[in-house]
Amino acid sequence: MVLQRTKYPSASPVQPTVQAGESPAVDSTLRPQTLDEYIGQEKIKEHLLLHIAAAKSRREPLGHTLLHGPPGLGKTTLAHIVARAMHAQIRITSGPALEKPGDLASILTNVQQGDVLFIDEIHRLRPIVEEMLYAAMEDYALDLVIGKGPTARSMRLHLKPFTLVGATTKAGAISAPLRDRFIQQFRLSFYTPPEMHRIVHRSATILGVLLEDEACSRVACSSRATPRIANRLLRAVRDFAQASGGSAISLASVESTLASLDIDADGLDATDRTILTAIVDRFNGGPVGLSTIAAMLAEEEGTIEDVYEPYLLQQGYLQRTSKGRMATKRAYEKLGRSLPESAQAMLFV
Repeated sequence: MVLQRTKYPSASPVQPTVQAGESPAVDSTLRPQTLDEYIGQEKIKEHLLLHIAAAKSRREPLGHTLLHGPPGLGKTTLAHIVARAMHAQIRITSGPALEKPGDLASILTNVQQGDVLFIDEIHRLRPIVEEMLYAAMEDYALDLVIGKGPTARSMRLHLKPFTLVGATTKAGAISAPLRDRFIQQFRLSFYTPPEMHRIVHRSATILGVLLEDEACSRVACSSRATPRIANRLLRAVRDFAQASGGSAISLASVESTLASLDIDADGLDATDRTILTAIVDRFNGGPVGLSTIAAMLAEEEGTIEDVYEPYLLQQGYLQRTSKGRMATKRAYEKLGRSLPESAQAMLFV
């Protein structure tokens, strides 16, 4: 079981969990600390501000909140911001880490008034653990069974009111009873090019990277509309520039770095292009089943579906049908192929 606890008093800086391979100073500064610093997701921010203000006026914890969307869009960051805004402690765990009911019970019995419990990958909770959450979310209580056989008896433990923030990349994988117990449910969307430009500029400023405006736009366009990828590419660009002894990072320097990483101007990497090329050249534009694509790339189906497909679908390179995946007109244009009449007829049916 993995549990982390961070307290956010009103005057202390945010100290989020440090990702593997990153320095604490860099990670803590790149993460926005308040909703004002958080770029994008304007509608979600507007609703969160309203709900936080209402909860504070009633002196109650914020209602249970579900954040879902593709990875890297800021779900964990929003959970930290919510805890900071409520001046509450945040306790961090994940669905796979809660293997048995006792793991969850040990966390909930130590929750203090107003604490934020953040469960990442909440769709991967075991059913027996998930069922224990129902009473905890609705009645702030734990229903436990003590003993076995004829001597077994039930006991209810009352919990202090808390806020559960769940994060998932697969909202559809969450059972309806659990999903319906979240008062607020927000879906994070991919970021627009202007928002990505602002995110890259902000990160470059924090990291002390002197980035020309055109170079900033190039990094933003190649970041798959995802802040986590933008920060990763920015660090790569910085490292390449420092290795070559440059000061201000130019567009040419960025393009050289991205070319070495095999990332094009639209943010597609070698695997993305392999998927599109295979569908267009080997399967005449599709439809192709997900299992076939996964076998061809020697990847797990879940990896294709969760990592590569969302961006290709969002950018209009792929189309999902009942028979499988199909390459769109834009995919043909991206690969420099002419669209066959047969494919054109299928795409526009």
